[in-house]
Amino acid sequence: MRIVSVYNNFFKNNMFMKMLLIFSLISIVTIITLSYLIFLSVSDSTIRRELAIQKAAMEHVDRYMHQQYELVQNMVRDMHQNEALSANIIYLMNHSYAEYAQHMTNGYYANRDDYSAEVLRHFQNMIDRNSDIHQLMLYSAEKQSLLTFNQYKQFRRLDANVARSYIPDAMAMEMPNINAPNYWIRKAINLWDPELYAIRVPINNTQTLRNMGQLLIYFDSKGIENALDNYEGNLKGDIAVLSAKGTVLFDSSGRYYGKKYPYVEAVDSLFDQTDMDAIKKEQNMYVNRFVSADQGYVVIGTVPVQEMAEAYAGIRNTIISISLISLLFAVFVPAFFIINFAKRTRRIIRFTQKVKYGNLSARIDDAREDELGQISHSFNDMLDELNLYIERVYKAEIRQKETELVALQARINPHFLYNTLEVIRMRAISQGARDVGEMIYSLSVLFKSLVQQKPDYTLKDEMEACRLYLELFRIRYKDIFIYTIQMDNKYYEHPVVKLSLQPIIENYVVHGMRTECSDNKLSIKVHEAGDMLQIEVRDNGKGIDASRLAEIQEELERAEESGQMFGLRSVHSRLKYLFGPQFGITIESTLGKGTMIRVRFPYQLRS
Repeated sequence: MRIVSVYNNFFKNNMFMKMLLIFSLISIVTIITLSYLIFLSVSDSTIRRELAIQKAAMEHVDRYMHQQYELVQNMVRDMHQNEALSANIIYLMNHSYAEYAQHMTNGYYANRDDYSAEVLRHFQNMIDRNSDIHQLMLYSAEKQSLLTFNQYKQFRRLDANVARSYIPDAMAMEMPNINAPNYWIRKAINLWDPELYAIRVPINNTQTLRNMGQLLIYFDSKGIENALDNYEGNLKGDIAVLSAKGTVLFDSSGRYYGKKYPYVEAVDSLFDQTDMDAIKKEQNMYVNRFVSADQGYVVIGTVPVQEMAEAYAGIRNTIISISLISLLFAVFVPAFFIINFAKRTRRIIRFTQKVKYGNLSARIDDAREDELGQISHSFNDMLDELNLYIERVYKAEIRQKETELVALQARINPHFLYNTLEVIRMRAISQGARDVGEMIYSLSVLFKSLVQQKPDYTLKDEMEACRLYLELFRIRYKDIFIYTIQMDNKYYEHPVVKLSLQPIIENYVVHGMRTECSDNKLSIKVHEAGDMLQIEVRDNGKGIDASRLAEIQEELERAEESGQMFGLRSVHSRLKYLFGPQFGITIESTLGKGTMIRVRFPYQLRS
């Protein structure tokens, strides 16, 4: 219920909050997904780089083990190539040391300075040349005896009789060439150092090729550790060398010497592959494996998952930090702009509500040029146009009504007036006053046109009213006044404002006509002027001096009504309000020469 309440209060009718919520969710999911994918890629790259370093170290260990194996093979090969040394070794294996010493003293080499065939000296040289050799042993299959020579130049001969130990059985077993030291041999020579590994090679009679025994060499496992010195500080995890049975021959951590390696469950599977295995993950360990089937050992590299994680912990923390910063920017920066847009939108909504309740003077104060700013500017412009339209149309209609009201105030009873005028006209005609009859007729028709209500008032109607009005004064001043009207038939149906010309003509008759002169003339001319229809009313009357003309023009442009020049001001203000400030009337006059008034309508000729 609380979630529904929060949704209804903050999101249901709030478009911007919905946008912010959706955008934030998309941003969060996108950034988290990309960060996770980048983390997976970087962590995988780091893991492979660290395991590649470990693989290189393992290959270095393998090369070292192979070199040691080749060293032992070369020892035996050198013994076989030196016939005297080979014969002495076989003699020593099958006789006691005293007999061997007598043999060396009185025998074939008694008078020679060449000591290369002397077995013990040869063994000593081998140990001196390779400091990793811990113990060198010869096993005699015929005598079942074990000859030992250690790095301290100590030589011993031990009985390996089957009744006393299982050494003959252990030596007779077919086993790989590199292995862990045999328990019975360790017990016989009392050597329990776990950090050893053994390499043995059979010794055959060069003449008969019969197996005479075996050469067994114990190497110090620390030599393998020395082979890893170049990787100190760069190597993750541990490297171990295992025998075929899984016994640890070398362990860089020093924890599993002489034991079964705990991270290899099936020893029989150690030799399933002959090259570096793909990365495996066993018991929270990354495991690399390198198998040497010929020499009978396996090099295994392990890195705990936790230790590997520490290798890319810095990168992980960096990715997390960048992701958090990106999330903050992705959420809060758009939120700032969206909230700002929401405030501006609410301000526009409050403004429209003011306009809704009739406050047309309200304006949105937003100077920015974005979409909301353009909406605000457009709304302000619309209100300006609306106010202008109200001023132009409604006020013009009011003035039109006022003008018609003034014209209608003289009509008390139209039918009574028309009937009375008709009676007077007929009386005048019957008495021979035909000119009076014509004047009464014109006046009657003029009154009818003034009070007649027409839905479409045209220029033809206005010109007819002007003609009737002028006709009255032509009859009145038939010897001193004439008028002319020039208008093309195509302008007849042009819509105009009622009483837009008659007040101008009336103004001339009242103020401009010179009754003392006989050449009074008024002309009305209709023509196009660009996108306007222009009517020129020109006379040769009294004219207007410059100061008075300035007062008239100022009065025409005055915003408020002053009660002066009702006719001219009514025409000008109505045209300006209805059609725009470029329309209305202009006055040009010269004192003593006459006046010209131009009336401008928009050109709206009907088709």
